[in-house]
Amino acid sequence: MTAEYKVLGDVAVITLSNPPVNGLGFSTRIGITDGLSKAQDDAAVKAIVITGAGKAFSGGADIKEFGTPKALQEPNLLSVILALEKSTKPIVAAIHSVCMGGGLELAMGCHYRVAAPGTSVALPEVKLGLLPGAGGTQRLPRVLGVETALNMIVSGEAVKSELLASLPGQKLFDKLAASPESLFDEAVEFAKSMAGKTGELPLVRNLPCRHPQGDAYFQFARNMVGGMSKNYPAPLKCVDAVQAATQMKFDDGMAEERRLFTALMFTPESLALRHLFMAERAASRIPDVPEDTPQRTVKSVGVIGAGTMGGGISMNFLNAGIPVKILEMKQEALDRGVATIKKNYEAQVKKGKLKEDKYGQRMALLSTTLDYNDLKDCDLIIEAVFEELGVKEKVFKELDRVAKAGAILASNTSTLDVDKIAAFTKRPQDVVGMHFFSPANVMKLLEVVRGKETAKDVLATVMAIAKKIKKTAVVSGVCDGFIGNRMIEQYSRQAGFLLDEGATPQQVDKAIEKFGFAMGPFRMGDLAGNDIGWAIRKRRATERADMKYSKTADKLCELGRFGQKTGAGWYDYQAGKRDAIPSQVVLDLIEKHRNDEGITPRKISDEEIVQRLVFSLVNEGAHILEDGIASKSGDIDMVYLTGYGFPIWRGGPMHYANQTGLYNVAEAMKRFAKNPRDDASFWQPAPLIQKLVAEGKQFS
Repeated sequence: MTAEYKVLGDVAVITLSNPPVNGLGFSTRIGITDGLSKAQDDAAVKAIVITGAGKAFSGGADIKEFGTPKALQEPNLLSVILALEKSTKPIVAAIHSVCMGGGLELAMGCHYRVAAPGTSVALPEVKLGLLPGAGGTQRLPRVLGVETALNMIVSGEAVKSELLASLPGQKLFDKLAASPESLFDEAVEFAKSMAGKTGELPLVRNLPCRHPQGDAYFQFARNMVGGMSKNYPAPLKCVDAVQAATQMKFDDGMAEERRLFTALMFTPESLALRHLFMAERAASRIPDVPEDTPQRTVKSVGVIGAGTMGGGISMNFLNAGIPVKILEMKQEALDRGVATIKKNYEAQVKKGKLKEDKYGQRMALLSTTLDYNDLKDCDLIIEAVFEELGVKEKVFKELDRVAKAGAILASNTSTLDVDKIAAFTKRPQDVVGMHFFSPANVMKLLEVVRGKETAKDVLATVMAIAKKIKKTAVVSGVCDGFIGNRMIEQYSRQAGFLLDEGATPQQVDKAIEKFGFAMGPFRMGDLAGNDIGWAIRKRRATERADMKYSKTADKLCELGRFGQKTGAGWYDYQAGKRDAIPSQVVLDLIEKHRNDEGITPRKISDEEIVQRLVFSLVNEGAHILEDGIASKSGDIDMVYLTGYGFPIWRGGPMHYANQTGLYNVAEAMKRFAKNPRDDASFWQPAPLIQKLVAEGKQFS
């Protein structure tokens, strides 16, 4: 069992012991109820204290059991809380560090609560598309007041215990301990003092729950919450559940909470958010790199290139308190790069997102150089230079010359062969890809590209560093474009074919943006620079002559319409503005291209646009899994959710395909293969999809 029982004089102590956050799994729940039974049966025990071992009271549900039948196996959390309430001996929750979700619901089922200062308190279930399901929506309003409780439940954000303890009239904490260190002793003394009291033990369920404005307040709350959560049903259901707490008897309110919770469990949005929750944690696990793999020390970082990427990459490390030395070939380039970093930080200071002293501390960690020799002591060196293999070769030969033994040499390449780059050195085991996404100081995704000789300790170190700089790291094997860009190429090809066949850029963009993408393919191209795709297509012409493309994008680039940076791309742009204005020049260009090719345009539905764009990602993602470039489909979803604007509430392309049904996806692909203007060979469902359909399985 993962709950320990011991007796200190006349106080029984039940300690949750299920690292890392004392999740309330089946074994822990059994441990709690067994401990309660022992305490009830022991005449010498006058009171009970429940606390958590290590760095948490309890973080709530055990993620190893999340969504499985075991999570509901008796005693489930509702039954455990009922057992607490029925205890004839006072129970004190000694809360510290982390008290979230089911952990907070458990604590509110106790008779008394003593909290350590600095404890993070939350009901974060809404972030999984759910609402608290073990009385959280019914008890929290009774101890904190309706408005404070509703704000916490709808946002899911953590609040510190000392702030909650300072609220007038709050009944969540009976006492705030003097310090985390004194919490346990203070809780035991508090329990002893309560043991001698007569009368009924206090229960949160018996506290009144009202709001003075009643229905008017909840209508106001619905208007506010609905406007901020249009793609997510859970926040509005949280409002319904809290309103039930103010209008119903406690047990009836509990039944309504359970009804709403159960309904949310089966919504596509909750399934997607729970998939994201699990996939994000699984992404950090590499099948053949054990969690206890030794890591290299990274106390200083070198960055080669002071441009947009180099500056953004540098800021990540400065934010984490790691010294950075930027190298450039010319002083003017260095000066421009440092000025941009300063400008970014000053903007944060102006908006109140960064304190002036923190800004000073970060800039003090930054140094610059024009000499490779000055990088000789860096533990990690990242190049962010022009995306051309010859340029990378010069850089890595210099790094091989100057870098100390054991230094990690990383390339920020977005498409190039990391094995070829590693071969420019005499230490390929130290070379890895670290593909940041622009703007690098904002975007969460980091593709960690594993070369055939990349050492396991290098991978373990880079994954740990990614966490330190608050990136979501996903491991990719070596191929052209890795995971994200290899897939986006197929997506972009489909967008081009749709123009050939009768769609306009704005129709395609609007359809996929309505589906939930942050930006359609043509607006995205204008933002990134259409010349980037042009260069890739030129390279493809010699490397992959079989790869078929629409010619419209090349014709656009031949006019110099590279996007926002030139004031014209698929759309027109006004100086200083980012608004995409439909362009007659582009519409005329597309029409002329159709005429030249003898294409009769047809009406294309938004449904077809979405399916061709999204299913192109799915089919290429399946090939990536077959090729071993990604180890699991969840990694592909994480790439698209954190780096490419795929709608979070749809869970990523592979999860969305599961929800649509792989049979339906495969049938749609077969229909697209019959389209004479499209690439029939691409639309043959990947062998993995065919296999899963035949076996009645899904991407796992």
